[in-house]
Amino acid sequence: MSRPGGPVNSARLMSRVVVSPRLTAVEGVSVQEFKGKVAVVTGAASGIGRGLVERFAREGMSVVLSDIEKEPLAIAEQELKSGGADVLAVRTDVSSLESVEALRDQVLERFGKVHILCNNAGVSGGEGGQGIWNATAADWNWVLGVNLMGVIHGIQAFVPSMIEHGEEGHIVNTSSVLGLSSGGGSTYGVSKHAVTRLTEGLHHDLRLEGAKIGASVLCPGMIATNILSADRNRPAGLKQAAPVDDERSAMRTQMEQRFMADGMPPDEVGDIVFEAIRDERFYILTHPDTGIKDRVRERMEDIIEQRDPTPPPMLAARGG
Repeated sequence: MSRPGGPVNSARLMSRVVVSPRLTAVEGVSVQEFKGKVAVVTGAASGIGRGLVERFAREGMSVVLSDIEKEPLAIAEQELKSGGADVLAVRTDVSSLESVEALRDQVLERFGKVHILCNNAGVSGGEGGQGIWNATAADWNWVLGVNLMGVIHGIQAFVPSMIEHGEEGHIVNTSSVLGLSSGGGSTYGVSKHAVTRLTEGLHHDLRLEGAKIGASVLCPGMIATNILSADRNRPAGLKQAAPVDDERSAMRTQMEQRFMADGMPPDEVGDIVFEAIRDERFYILTHPDTGIKDRVRERMEDIIEQRDPTPPPMLAARGG
């Protein structure tokens, strides 16, 4: 419906928009000197997080390992220390703001400031492919609590002090290729789309603030991690009421084996992320040449053309 007085001339309207001069690229945002700086990584005991802290440690950074799993965290701490790294390990539940604030307090007490923050902790959770209406409240609370609120809590806890100390810094939030593309309903996919959009907003807000802090969203494809068995850390109060049936359990096991056999090694992800931070690259794709760009292009074209979402190849093959 047109407004009174005729249709809106969008070009004329945009010409009247006043853009704040602060909403421009801040010179020198990218971190170039890493030695002696401090990096905090959640989900650091294994997988991508472990790959990140190992690369940061090799660059001479002090590294803070945060994870919910006590024993793997202690093992990672010891192995990094044995290699000469300056390490602080803190058991943290990222779904709890109080826990993340306690992490921050320990980090600032030990190191005084943070330069790189990687909100990386994540879980698979939920059962995609069963109809998103079948996801329970426990599924949503579990997956969004870690994958989305964990990132939000990291931002809330650490960003103010990163802005205050005034030195160059960078924030990396871990999303997924499923946070860029369309597809079947899953709590995981929803959570990762939210992280992508959150990080885009964070990028703009930091620029508007004039902060010397960059932001990136990491969108990994298949990585050799144990994320598909994340239910091992699912709180008792959020456990699935009914056990997964044998068929779906077998499918999950097969996928876990495929991830470990064919996935990119986490240390390679650490190298990719490090280079992206140094180059101030916002979107970090671990597998840019495996079709994800086509999926993103299709999604954007679907939106522009106002048509139904194009199903990804897997759903198309099933007639979904």
